[in-house]
Amino acid sequence: MTTIDCPESTVRQPLALTLAAGIVAKVADLFRALRNRREFYHLGQMSDLELADIGLRRGDLHAVSSEALVIDPTGRLGAIADGRIRENSARQSN
Repeated sequence: MTTIDCPESTVRQPLALTLAAGIVAKVADLFRALRNRREFYHLGQMSDLELADIGLRRGDLHAVSSEALVIDPTGRLGAIADGRIRENSARQSN
């Protein structure tokens, strides 16, 4: 059986290519986290009322800002806001 005859899923990539793809993915994640961290700091300039409109409180920003710089804060803030929105919806339906 030749490589051409094998299904694509059974053809293995060279180790160097796999490692390079992993490194590129990690570097891309790092740049995305740093870019989102920069955008996150703009949230600190918003008023408490503006933050409330998107489901956040100033304390949420302080809690997330203490994490390492390479961690993307937007995922955690999104989860906090989603949880708060669900909580408020549940209260209103009762």
